[in-house]
Amino acid sequence: MTLEREISRPVDLAHGRKLAPDAVGWSRRPLHRTHIGGWGRTKRWEYWGVVSDRFVVGLTVAGLDYLSNCAVYVLDRATGRETVRGGVRPMHRLGFGDEPGDGSVRASAGVGGGRVAIEVDDDDDEDCTSIRVRARGLRIDLEVGRPGHDCLAVVVPWSAGRFQYTLKDLANPVTGTVTLDGATHDLGTGWAVLDRGRGRWRYATTWNWGAGSGVVDGSTRALQVGGKWTDGTGSTENGILVDGRMHKIGEDLRWSYDVSVPSAPWRVEGERVDATLTPFHLRRDITELGVLAVRTHQAFGTWHGRGVLDDGSEVSLDGLVGWAEQSRNRW
Repeated sequence: MTLEREISRPVDLAHGRKLAPDAVGWSRRPLHRTHIGGWGRTKRWEYWGVVSDRFVVGLTVAGLDYLSNCAVYVLDRATGRETVRGGVRPMHRLGFGDEPGDGSVRASAGVGGGRVAIEVDDDDDEDCTSIRVRARGLRIDLEVGRPGHDCLAVVVPWSAGRFQYTLKDLANPVTGTVTLDGATHDLGTGWAVLDRGRGRWRYATTWNWGAGSGVVDGSTRALQVGGKWTDGTGSTENGILVDGRMHKIGEDLRWSYDVSVPSAPWRVEGERVDATLTPFHLRRDITELGVLAVRTHQAFGTWHGRGVLDDGSEVSLDGLVGWAEQSRNRW
């Protein structure tokens, strides 16, 4: 078990290129000011993952100092068709917001018919986020409701010069449309999850990440679990959201899975959570761009299991929809 400090006031993530000691901990709200000085190993991104009864959508806007990247993934669950679009801009630095909670970003990458444009606009007055994607043969228009519930923000300290701020915001209702080759489809009923990242990374990293959202026994619930990249740091990104309150799990969890079998379950175990994802689809993403290499296996499916809350009570996680993944990166 870990002993992690809960942060309740705004704090700077870094002093120049170095981790600010007061930034280490976790919070229920975006409280970290994430400006990082210098150049070379700094990574910034906004990732939105959506699972509905018709589509799976994943979109990434990332800045890696030496290039920027826009990537979109769509799975049509009715047909099993995957649509992938992506582009990079070498030696281009994106303008990400560094104030707490600022996730608005506009980016484009690629050339000609391979150009991908992504716009993410946070509207605090309307408590929503609008997402627009334009790419060859693909248009995505989403409205994400932001209910104001707890999120899970964590700073992971590898060293004074290598660290990561991650914010996971789960169980956000989403509506919209997906247009494929000129045919527009309603997104259907679904949930959106935000993964915001700001930090200075080691070159080679492996991580596990799992997320699930839904309504169980009449209450909105979500599961957030991670592994490998946080092990041994004293920080974890594990928690259970129930009716707006995040129950932080300070524990390195055990993961078991087999990426060679698409239908194999993914199980995550610990003292306060025992949950298994049964996949309906396994995505394989292998990218080799010189110094940049990504090998991701992401299983989309339904979670079943149980979790233990801060007061010791047990809740069911049966029926949450989401994913579990393993990602190996050189970047």
